[in-house]
Amino acid sequence: MSTSGGTKAIMAAFLANTGIAVTKFIAWFFSGSSAMLAEAVHSVADAGNQLLLIFGGRQARRKADKEHPFGYGRERYVYAFVVAIILFSLGGVFSIYEGIEKLQHPHPLDVPWLPILVLSIAIVMESFSLRTAIIESNHVRGKLSWIQFVRRAKAPELPVVLLEDIAALLGLVFAFIGVGLTIITGNPVFDAIGTLFIGALLIVVAIVLGIETKSLLVGEGANDNDLQAIEQAILAGPEAERIIHMKTLYVGPEELLVAAKVGFSADQKLLEVSTAVNVIEQRVREAVPAARIIYIEPDVYVDPDSTAPATDAIVIKGLE
Repeated sequence: MSTSGGTKAIMAAFLANTGIAVTKFIAWFFSGSSAMLAEAVHSVADAGNQLLLIFGGRQARRKADKEHPFGYGRERYVYAFVVAIILFSLGGVFSIYEGIEKLQHPHPLDVPWLPILVLSIAIVMESFSLRTAIIESNHVRGKLSWIQFVRRAKAPELPVVLLEDIAALLGLVFAFIGVGLTIITGNPVFDAIGTLFIGALLIVVAIVLGIETKSLLVGEGANDNDLQAIEQAILAGPEAERIIHMKTLYVGPEELLVAAKVGFSADQKLLEVSTAVNVIEQRVREAVPAARIIYIEPDVYVDPDSTAPATDAIVIKGLE
């Protein structure tokens, strides 16, 4: 993922949500619309989330130290997970509560034209924010579908902003419909129903974000294409005979750890093996630039089904 692209999308979303939140609170204050209040809180939560993503990105750039020898790259996953929690609690749960409260104690809208005006402006502003997120995502999405991009992206910022912007636009549509039906019919129940739909939408998006970022926090390996490229790079030259086994792990959105036990000829000298390992590491980095941390363990492979004595070699049976 392009870090600059992610930052650009985050800043566009932050500026849009901050301005929208202010206008929504003004509209709620004068109209009394619960849908407007739910949308105002939603925008505040989104703006706070964008600040968290920016802060997480800065924290992740800290250099590795003794306590964290692989660096702080996963801090971006932590803050993305916090975003999901905030979206669920502050945005979704509050909107559900406000919708239920409005159903139990309905009251007509004051200054009904104001929410419609604010929602129309907010839809336009949110559309520009989503457009920026889509443009920046297209730079790194490649041939992946949008669902695959959200599920497979190792950098969380763009998928988070995309889902937030989509949820924000849908929420605005729900609020517009709810307020519009309330104005047309004079029945405030529609405003409350719109608020409930907003809350349900935010909870669903928060759950999706939580599931995806949890997987990143637990630890994900390289995708199939990168795995294939790494394997081909290791075996591209005459240095290694085979890959005995290999494991990969993203220690940050743009930093992949590769650990491989590689079979060499038993009659090679230490200097020859050392030189071969360096050559292999260079090929892997060229094939997959994200593979910044590489550990190649040279070994001598012996077929576990062989009846020959293994006096000078370690017998490998499956993954160790």
